[in-house]
Amino acid sequence: MGQQQRYFLEIAYDGTRYHGWQTQPNAIAVQQKLNEVLAILLRQPVETVGAGRTDTGVHARQLFVHLDLPPQPPKGGAEVDLEGANSPFRERRLELASLNALLPHDIVVKRIIPVHAEAHARFDATLRSYEYHIHFSKDPFRQNYSWQIKGELDVELMNRAARMMMEYTDFSCFSKSNTQVKTNNCKIMRAEWIRKDDGLVFHISADRFLRNMVRAIVGTCMMVGRREMEPESIRQIIESKNRSNAGTSVPACGLYLTEVKYPYI
Repeated sequence: MGQQQRYFLEIAYDGTRYHGWQTQPNAIAVQQKLNEVLAILLRQPVETVGAGRTDTGVHARQLFVHLDLPPQPPKGGAEVDLEGANSPFRERRLELASLNALLPHDIVVKRIIPVHAEAHARFDATLRSYEYHIHFSKDPFRQNYSWQIKGELDVELMNRAARMMMEYTDFSCFSKSNTQVKTNNCKIMRAEWIRKDDGLVFHISADRFLRNMVRAIVGTCMMVGRREMEPESIRQIIESKNRSNAGTSVPACGLYLTEVKYPYI
């Protein structure tokens, strides 16, 4: 058998019904559903690798995963066409329409992209961006997609605190404890609160994120916005490297992974 071909799939999903991206032993995850559909279409087991994991209830507007396929379909297998009539892989038949027809309504594959053999959805990502949505008035159409809060927030103070975060790299104070990572260092390129309609949106971009990091940052900024602490307290919290000094993690419903960038896509 010849060398396998690697592909990236660009996907998006509503995370409300799922226990995050990564397959779980006793819960339904997005990766599980995607792998099951790919296995049906390709008539062989398929394992995907994602750009990162999202927690239960978190949404993704853009997430990339990679998978490997043999250069020729297995004996008796389905033929696949990767990107339409002009695809060099037209002898195979993994069409977007077929994939999306079998996937649940809350998961979509947007693109199928042939990449080089060493391309890696997780390790090659150079930037990841998240948004966190907050609203103030009761709205049944925002349930599961934004966090409703009461009271006013001082957005100027919150942005002062957010800007200070970009001066640091070690974010142990915002990381879920007992995570198996080699380093807690991250480079934040953007951290900004913006008013929108009847609410706020927090935009944050970095080269990588720690588990629960964005939700912990939002919770800490909320303390600043409610004047429970000064913006400059962010410095002491970060320098302490102690999770118990930061704010409570906010609910998952308002969090979206919005962008993942690679040097070759």
